[in-house]
Amino acid sequence: MTGRGLEGFYRAGRRVLSRCEVRVAGQEPLAIQARLAAADRARFVGTLRTSAQTGPDPDVFVERNRFADGTERITLHSSATRPLRVPVEVALGTDLADLRAIASGKAGPELPASVHGSGLRWSSAAANVTVTAEPPPADALASTGLLRWELVLPPGGSTSVELRVRPDGTGPLRTAGRAATSPLAAARAEGDDPRAAALLRTSVEDLQALLLRDAAHPGDIHLAAGVPWRCGLSPADALVAARMALPLGTGLAGGTLRALARTQLTGPGSQAGMIPGPRRDAGPHLPPHCTGTEATLLFPALLAEARRWGLPEQEVEELLPTAERCLTWLRRSAGDEAYLRDPYPGGPARCESQAHAHRAALLGADLLEAGGRSGAEELRQWAQSLRNAFRTEFWVDDRGGGRPAAARTPDGRPVSHMAASAVHLLDTGLLGRGESAPGLLDKVQTENLARLLGSPLMDSGWGLRGLGAREPGYNPFGHRAGAVRLQETALAVAGLAAAAYEKEADGLLRGVLAAAEAFAHRLPEMYAGEQRMQGSAPLPHPAACRPAAIPAAAGVLLLTTLAGIRPDAPAGTVTLRPMRSAPLGEIGFTGLRVAGAPFSVRVSRLGLAMVEEAADGLQLGV
Repeated sequence: MTGRGLEGFYRAGRRVLSRCEVRVAGQEPLAIQARLAAADRARFVGTLRTSAQTGPDPDVFVERNRFADGTERITLHSSATRPLRVPVEVALGTDLADLRAIASGKAGPELPASVHGSGLRWSSAAANVTVTAEPPPADALASTGLLRWELVLPPGGSTSVELRVRPDGTGPLRTAGRAATSPLAAARAEGDDPRAAALLRTSVEDLQALLLRDAAHPGDIHLAAGVPWRCGLSPADALVAARMALPLGTGLAGGTLRALARTQLTGPGSQAGMIPGPRRDAGPHLPPHCTGTEATLLFPALLAEARRWGLPEQEVEELLPTAERCLTWLRRSAGDEAYLRDPYPGGPARCESQAHAHRAALLGADLLEAGGRSGAEELRQWAQSLRNAFRTEFWVDDRGGGRPAAARTPDGRPVSHMAASAVHLLDTGLLGRGESAPGLLDKVQTENLARLLGSPLMDSGWGLRGLGAREPGYNPFGHRAGAVRLQETALAVAGLAAAAYEKEADGLLRGVLAAAEAFAHRLPEMYAGEQRMQGSAPLPHPAACRPAAIPAAAGVLLLTTLAGIRPDAPAGTVTLRPMRSAPLGEIGFTGLRVAGAPFSVRVSRLGLAMVEEAADGLQLGV
């Protein structure tokens, strides 16, 4: 850890240690391996020779295990036939910079250290941090930030030094996912393609590592958005990830919905009923997007689908008033217009906002009707008017058959670039009896969109680009201008499979599985949209979160799409719509949850699905 770029230990939005360099017997170990061994642990291995008589073979290897809780364990392993006495030096430093400064390249210089107990301490106006060591060092030099030991290694033996980084006023970290009350089922996959098992195992592990308890209501658990940049609750991301993770149970959805219900804006004004959220970059062609709009529209959709997956009716009833206020905000904000515009003067009507609004209206109508509330028919009528207008006014004709506009400006002009945001048009939502809600596109338009998503314009070979490769402003590393984002790719695979465009879904799924291998199945938030070539590998994005909630949950959605599980717990049924092409051959899932009970399903090489375990009384739908 050299202190360059993004390197460091982080806590509560601040870098508490930026430099940790090890020298053994005056040498820097030769690095031979670095990898994420788990969602919360990285392992680094280096070697060195302590004697010129050992020939080319190293006689000591140095293993460094770095944990997300601020601990680093440095272990020296000796292969020598005699005892070794080796001096070990660890050089430490920090700038105590916050994430915003680091992200913009303005972190500042290292701060001076002082000796403190068995380690070193740094202080600034914003924070104080201490590094302690066990065993205590023989020497501690504040001027250079150096800790020194004289360690004795027995023949073939090992010895360790452990460093602990702690900001003032904090104790050891313990994630909610390590508790016995984790809301996520420990699902497993097995089958012809071993990559599926590895991806699901790692996805569940990452989700477990990102679970957080609501500070004021510790019974409610939600996901942190990602490490290191977004370690707190990001409303839209938390809702998206909880929805994708519904096959692991409804506990995460319930905790997320309750945590966000407490943030809903109340009182008079146009924002009453919104779930607030920050603005987010939308790429080179559109202004920043208000994620509060997305979160407000996702809330009733997630509640409706969680009910289908088995969220207890009592919890649904408690959350229904919040969902109702979200839907009231939707109808008030749309007013007499066919479209929902960004909630500020002159805001565009975005393609994905219309998809979110349409799904919220239809699923929300079902939710209100089931809860004995009024307003369902009005929502369905508005959704119908939105559908009629969208199919004519949002579709841009061209020689290739046309495409959906990315947005419409206030004066009605289409913003016609091809972006991954169009995949939200395929994510129509789940109604009763295993049926998908109708979408904003007609059959011909859906076919044209499927063709575009499966073409080299959008499919990089590693997943779906955020912006078409021939569009102005395309940048393979652009956050929303060409990089592959797992959210859109997973939604595309699920939506294309549901609409029976399995060839395109298959291509995108295989691309993500190939990329996952390169990332040891721990998918980052995004990676470069550079075209896949023979022998190439996906390029990591330097600022991507990893692990992150949405890509981890996307792994669950990508794989369970193969089985096409569509539950309706209130009706006591589950419908299976597997991918008939069985792109990964035979695959079986165990440990999923439907209707509050374990659920196992197997898909054969012929694309036929069979339930192997389910809740008592759960019937197979048609």
